[in-house]
Amino acid sequence: MVCACGIGTEEVWKNLVAGKSGIAPITQFDTAGFDCTFAGEVKGFDPFQWIEKKEVKKMARFIHLAIAATDFAMKMAALEITEKNADAVGVYIASGIGGFDVIEREHSKLIHGGPGKISPFFIPSAIINLAAGQVSIRLGAKGPNSATATACSASAHAIGDAFKIIQRGDADVMLAGGSEAAITPMGVGGFAAMKALSTRNDEPARASRPFDAQRDGFVIGEGSGMLILESLEYAQRRGANILAEIVGYGMSADAYHMTQPSEDGDGAYRVMRASLKDAGIVPEQVGYVNAHGTSTPIGDALETLAIKRTFGDAAKKIPVSSTKSMTGHVLGGAGGLEAGISVLALRDQVAPPTINYENPDPACDLDYVPNEARKVSMQYALSNSFGFGGTNASLVFKLWEGR
Repeated sequence: MVCACGIGTEEVWKNLVAGKSGIAPITQFDTAGFDCTFAGEVKGFDPFQWIEKKEVKKMARFIHLAIAATDFAMKMAALEITEKNADAVGVYIASGIGGFDVIEREHSKLIHGGPGKISPFFIPSAIINLAAGQVSIRLGAKGPNSATATACSASAHAIGDAFKIIQRGDADVMLAGGSEAAITPMGVGGFAAMKALSTRNDEPARASRPFDAQRDGFVIGEGSGMLILESLEYAQRRGANILAEIVGYGMSADAYHMTQPSEDGDGAYRVMRASLKDAGIVPEQVGYVNAHGTSTPIGDALETLAIKRTFGDAAKKIPVSSTKSMTGHVLGGAGGLEAGISVLALRDQVAPPTINYENPDPACDLDYVPNEARKVSMQYALSNSFGFGGTNASLVFKLWEGR
């Protein structure tokens, strides 16, 4: 994991459990004139730690972040790709937007210097599937290779699709997740034009407040979350350190509006129901929900409604937290980051908090693990991701107990 809360899996997890916000004023461009002047930037990130100098300029920032996150995951898993297993190792990395930074830079060159100034690396550095492409090239992974671009559900879809690729026997191992780096003038300006962003410029660290009555929009973040999925047989044969099992994946569409969720939260309800069905469990077995929880007035209320419909009487007993309160919304990378968080929550039996929860909202009346992490006995964790266009994904993870 790489995000505003740290660079490296355990550093991110430590800061999340401690309830530390990674939101701060934007440093990547001059925000004069912008309605929103803060974001969840990955602070101190140096791509040269992972990528050769001559190669860095051939890749957009979202690819840099994906390579770093993949490296952390590979080392944590002690996975080696060789000629013997390369065909059975695939890569599936999502992004909602891709190389916005490169698109803006090269467009400026076109306007001010003409087409001759455009870099020959413009297209392959910006398009969404090049994160998966670059990772596979660097590691020699020759198995299934793909990318999803389903907005803020993208990396949850990538993980779910990778899960199914292994289930049907098309790979033994999949490197799956997502990455996003859209903290750019067009990225921030575009979301601000939609009135989607918080404008709490005087207190950035308190701006992302999912489920709180005074929430006023999401905080854009950047980062990458990558999981290494393996068939149980393959993982046990190589003596892998198994953190959790992925057991359920659901997809649904709101079929309602290009940016707003359906009024009754029906799409969110159906995707959670589908993931539980795929996992073969009943709602009462879920011990933690990592919510989509973006800190938007409508979205948080409707996700709450969907959770209550899904879990019935058990809903108010289940810890539900939004770690976007600390990381910001990593858009197409959020599902990968939050899948990793859900896995570590199971590993350590800790529900990370929803920080900045200060003012109860009658429409949001669940246990949001307010402000402090909590020890929780859980066997299953569910992670939600919802995206523009009404595209939804839900993943279910199970505590690894060995067998």
